[in-house]
Amino acid sequence: MRTPLKPLTRRGLLTGTLGSAALLAAGGALAGCGTKAATQTEEGCKSEDLSATEKKLAFANWPQYLDADEKDESKRPTLDAFFKKTGIQVTYTEDINDNNEFFGKVQNQLAACQSTGRDVMVLTDWMASRMIRLGWIQKLDKAKLPNVEANLLPSLRNRAFDSDNQLAIPWQSGLACLAYNAKVTKEIRTVDELLTRPDLKGKVTALSEMRDTMGLLLQSNGHDPSNFTTAQFDDALSKLKKAVDSKQIRKFTGNDYAPDLAKGDIAACIAWSGDVVQLGFEDEKIKFVAPESGVMLWSDNMLVPNRASHKANAEEMINHYYDPAVAAQLAAYVNYICPVKGAQAEMEKIDPDLAKNPLIFPDEAMLSKSRAFMALDEKQEREYESKFQQVIGA
Repeated sequence: MRTPLKPLTRRGLLTGTLGSAALLAAGGALAGCGTKAATQTEEGCKSEDLSATEKKLAFANWPQYLDADEKDESKRPTLDAFFKKTGIQVTYTEDINDNNEFFGKVQNQLAACQSTGRDVMVLTDWMASRMIRLGWIQKLDKAKLPNVEANLLPSLRNRAFDSDNQLAIPWQSGLACLAYNAKVTKEIRTVDELLTRPDLKGKVTALSEMRDTMGLLLQSNGHDPSNFTTAQFDDALSKLKKAVDSKQIRKFTGNDYAPDLAKGDIAACIAWSGDVVQLGFEDEKIKFVAPESGVMLWSDNMLVPNRASHKANAEEMINHYYDPAVAAQLAAYVNYICPVKGAQAEMEKIDPDLAKNPLIFPDEAMLSKSRAFMALDEKQEREYESKFQQVIGA
């Protein structure tokens, strides 16, 4: 079932209350997160699992990132089905509005090996990587995740920060891509066109999310954003700076580019796939473009933090969402890339048009052109964010 364009998508919230600039402002505190005192080990921070006697689970997620009943949004059909099947009562909260903000909520407890009160939390790749690096995430039991083992997309397996697929299981994924409004401009195919074409001058926006914008620019220069050098980053940043200095780029945005693109106030932009899907429901003139050089692939991941006391229940829920029929029901609501093999066939029964949508079910050709941004350590993160912020004027 198609859903109307939402006022603020989950991906747009990445640049909400605390975006990249706040990361830099909090640099001293975050740098301390990597110190020996804050880092935990599996042996040093034991977690007791009470799942055998307590049929409950606390699940923290982003707003508008779980299917809701059209007539009663307090009802969550896929979670209700999980309860009926297992008897496990899920307390669902939408208390993640920004990766950095959420990190601030839980860092003191996790650094001290204390419970956060959450059994599952959904965080973006780079934040998942940070928490894993700090030793704050429990390993999952693969034997309890048969659906994940069978159905996780190959493109999302064996990622640099979770090579064994035991720590971070994708909830949904998405692409950073290009988009344009065909009512006000002709077709675009490349990042270089976006940054240099005279007819687009002043009518272009790029994303303030460093990994997405810089990932696309790295690809446009022939570099691999999942494995690059500082010199290659600086080369791509120089290209971006030229587009800023020439006023080719009007501004850098979160997902607030979406209404401007829909109205034709901007002609083209670097965009997120979930936004383009939703805008396309309203206006077929909004076009998605996978640049010839490639697209950026990101995921939001289900993580079980240390001292979560219902790990087995969490594993049962994670496995539930890797049932293709359940995954299709979720994807029909949220409109991001479904990470589950077999869900496309199930989507045919719900909405054949969505089943054909390459932004929800990318084909192998598109996935082969996708890359995830390289996992950064704290020093690299501060260095690259600082350089990027200087160029975009944040």
